[in-house]
Amino acid sequence: MFVEYNSLPDDAKIWIYPSSRKFYPTEIEELEHNIKSFVTKWKSENPDFKASYQFLYNRFIILAADDTEANLTSLDIDASVSFILELQNFYNIELLDKMNVCFKQGEFLQYKELKDFKKLLKNKAVTSKTIIFDNLITSKHDFDNFWEVPIEDSWYRRFL
Repeated sequence: MFVEYNSLPDDAKIWIYPSSRKFYPTEIEELEHNIKSFVTKWKSENPDFKASYQFLYNRFIILAADDTEANLTSLDIDASVSFILELQNFYNIELLDKMNVCFKQGEFLQYKELKDFKKLLKNKAVTSKTIIFDNLITSKHDFDNFWEVPIEDSWYRRFL
C-alpha cells in the first residue's frame, strides 16, 4: 500500500537509483505517475506492506518499503528491479550503476564515473568538503541523515 514517505519507520528499506542525467521537465509528471503507480501496486495483495518513494533533484528515484509486517521476497525485489529496468530503457538512461558518483558542484549536480571522480579529486576540482550522495544507503534513517554528506564523512573519503 502506498503511504507518505514520512510515515515510514526509520528502519524501512531504501533503494536509491541515481539517473545518469537529469530528467527533462517534460518527463517528470509522467515519471512520477509511473513510480507512484508501481509503488501502489507493489505487493498490493498484502495490506500490511507499506511503500513509498521520493523523486529528488529531478535525478534520484528512491523507493522505500516497510517490511516489518509483510516480508519482502526475492520476487518482490525482482519486481522493483524490473520496474527500474523499464524506466531505464524507456528514458534511455542509466539507473542501476551505483558505482558512479553523484555530488554537488555549486548549485549543480554532477554524475561521474568513479575513475573520472578520482581525477577530479587528484586535480582538486572537488575537495573533502564537497557534498556527495551516498547511494549505497539501505535504511530510511541513514538516508534521512547520511545521504548528502561531505566527502570526508562518507565512504568516498578513502579516495582523498
